[in-house]
Amino acid sequence: MTEASDLVFAGLRFAAKDLSDVDDRAPTCRLAVAAYECGRSGQGDKALEQFDGVIAGAGRAGVVMAVHLAQAGVRVLLLEAAPMPAQDLHASTFHPPTLEYLESLGLSEALHAAGLRAPEYRWINRQTGHQVRFDFSELADVTQFPYRLQAEQWKLTGHGINVLEGLPSARVRFSNRAVGYADAGTHIDVHVETPHAIETIRAGYLVACDGANSILRKWAGIEFEGFTYEEKFLCLSTVEPVEQRLGDTGLINYMADPARWMVLLRAPTAWRVLVAADAATPDADLLTDARKDEVFAQLLGAPAQIATTHRTIYRVHQRVARQYRRGRMILVGDAAHLNNPLGGFGMNSALHDVRNLCGKLVPIVMEGAEAGPLLDAYERQRRTVMHEFIQAQSMQNKRLIEMSGGDRQVAQEAELSATAADPVRRRAYLLRQSMLSAVAREKEMA
Repeated sequence: MTEASDLVFAGLRFAAKDLSDVDDRAPTCRLAVAAYECGRSGQGDKALEQFDGVIAGAGRAGVVMAVHLAQAGVRVLLLEAAPMPAQDLHASTFHPPTLEYLESLGLSEALHAAGLRAPEYRWINRQTGHQVRFDFSELADVTQFPYRLQAEQWKLTGHGINVLEGLPSARVRFSNRAVGYADAGTHIDVHVETPHAIETIRAGYLVACDGANSILRKWAGIEFEGFTYEEKFLCLSTVEPVEQRLGDTGLINYMADPARWMVLLRAPTAWRVLVAADAATPDADLLTDARKDEVFAQLLGAPAQIATTHRTIYRVHQRVARQYRRGRMILVGDAAHLNNPLGGFGMNSALHDVRNLCGKLVPIVMEGAEAGPLLDAYERQRRTVMHEFIQAQSMQNKRLIEMSGGDRQVAQEAELSATAADPVRRRAYLLRQSMLSAVAREKEMA
């Protein structure tokens, strides 16, 4: 450890003590201090476990990465802080190139069996009822999956965990959290919080799939550049047949309105309604029956008593890490980038990170390929696509659904209608929204 590192961790010790009563970062600070001390002292004479790769986080990206690497014979350890796989409902859209990738890993069939195919999606002006429709079926000549598949992300992770159990080069450990690391140049020592201690595991590479609040990104001191939207997002789920009250409704509906936009989409087990909410309103108020009834009254055009199965509030960000790797530690998915959910790009871009990185780690580990140029290419390709496409397109989608009112709103809707009516422009638009153009852009930089 350098003198600078000692100064950093002196600060962490202070933070762990000083923030304990006022800030939820205190437990993380204490873990970081423990990991640092573990790295300074080692584990005595105990031989370290060794893997080709350690993956921190068993969400969609971490699980799929473990499957890909283990299928190729890479010795991989997947760590998850929680005691079991999460069953959250945040992401439920799989785009065509993502389905192609999952098909190559043998993960697509089970996901299709649990999902809904949605080739069409609609932009709807809530004020006038005018609809503009786009159909992914037009892309059948360039993809075997010309539709969005609606399936909750936990179905993918659950199936992936089952697959990993049958792969001899894979290990999965729950209630194990990576809290720091020491990069020795020739290997990387990963400090892991287990239920009983802080332990160290040696690996060739550490892949951080540990989410938006990635402790490994923070450990590396990598800036998470961008911004957080002022408003909160409220998501309500219901199994009631709201389509019967709405009439002509698709499976995926973006309902534009300068006053109150909505997203209504169908997952296999429920309808999901997404709306913006005032950041100043306490979460407890946003989760009340009164607020729920207000949302469904606005959706359906009349008061309605609709039962919900889930009510979730979350903040939304547009952020990209300044670097995607630091030595042998590599960022993937939400640890590397965040975007708003309009368009369904977040989970898919995370899985595209996985596809790209695995395509480089496998030859590095299994064939002895030179690591530097390949990992630099991962960062260059994925950061470029993130900025040029994911960030830009998701923000454009948000501007469109919000509408601005007046002449600008009329112009926006006219532009979208003209795009749908023109075969050339419509195809280009579908290629962007399906993420096929983003994949093509990535390949151009190979």
